[in-house]
Amino acid sequence: MKFHSRSISKLFIGFAVFAMAAVFCANAQAATYVAKIGHLESAQQSRNTLLVKVAQLVKERTNGDVEFQIYPQGQLGGQRQMNEGVQLGTLEGTVAPAAFLGGFNPMVSILDVPYLYPDDDARSQQLRESKFGQMLLDSFADKGVAAITIWPNGRKCFSSNKPIDTPDDFKGQKFRVMDSKILIEQFKALGASAIALPFSELYTALQTGVVDGEENPLDTIQRMKYFEVQKNFVISYHGLMEDFVLFNQMWWSSLPENYRTIIRDAFREVIPELVAHKAKSVAAALEDIKSHGVNVRVLSADEKAEFRAKMFKPSMDVFLSKTGDQGKKLFEVYTEEYDKIMK
Repeated sequence: MKFHSRSISKLFIGFAVFAMAAVFCANAQAATYVAKIGHLESAQQSRNTLLVKVAQLVKERTNGDVEFQIYPQGQLGGQRQMNEGVQLGTLEGTVAPAAFLGGFNPMVSILDVPYLYPDDDARSQQLRESKFGQMLLDSFADKGVAAITIWPNGRKCFSSNKPIDTPDDFKGQKFRVMDSKILIEQFKALGASAIALPFSELYTALQTGVVDGEENPLDTIQRMKYFEVQKNFVISYHGLMEDFVLFNQMWWSSLPENYRTIIRDAFREVIPELVAHKAKSVAAALEDIKSHGVNVRVLSADEKAEFRAKMFKPSMDVFLSKTGDQGKKLFEVYTEEYDKIMK
């Protein structure tokens, strides 16, 4: 069989183009550093939406050398399992609510203290980025994980089947809380009692009167339809819902320094968008809750100050009693930074 020179040239060019395409595809797909990142929220919620955005930014800015694979809605296990996986290295990363980290790192429990942050978002972000926020991140260093930033994920409000307009109204009522001595003390300071119940049992507990009320972010309240079994809602924004971005220490240390900087910057860069996304979700939830004919009241700044005056110190005292000198130092730095921001 004879080949003409022109045919050979075409054949050679075809092979060359194919080879170049194969190399390009391989390069486009192969990341040197891959991190599976698990979390508990659904794909539609703020945490996941902005995690996907961060993954895109990191991929672009490292020319595809770092890839984040995001697994929402507990696909990689419960939060405790994911925390342990990151610690042991079977999972590269997680975005974990502070509420699930107190047993793992007691310093994080300070975030359970009511009215810990300033009322407005800008000042709250200043506190996250202050020496106080950095101390919280550094407190993970001996746990086998690298905590690289704190993400805001909303604030809690009160609801009850009885009036809760003033601190005195809480006396004698029973509230469901997560299993936290600080949160139990928070209600005790108002003359109420608190019962630690699993989240999955809360709707029935409200419906049957096992507890009178609860505390949760408005979008959680709306999603779980607590307005069906609660009469009164107070927009108090008393309790923080903060997330910690955690990576396995060995995986994080394996990254070139410039990649670590890119990742940190990307997580911080999207915080305003994260806050806006969450605010939109909360506003929509509030409108839906109101549409069901329940009593909804928004606390004024003075009313929040009245609640803070009763709740803050007793709750902080519990934190300090649990954490010794390390907790005392963290509180001192918090006070210094908070006062500076509020001037």
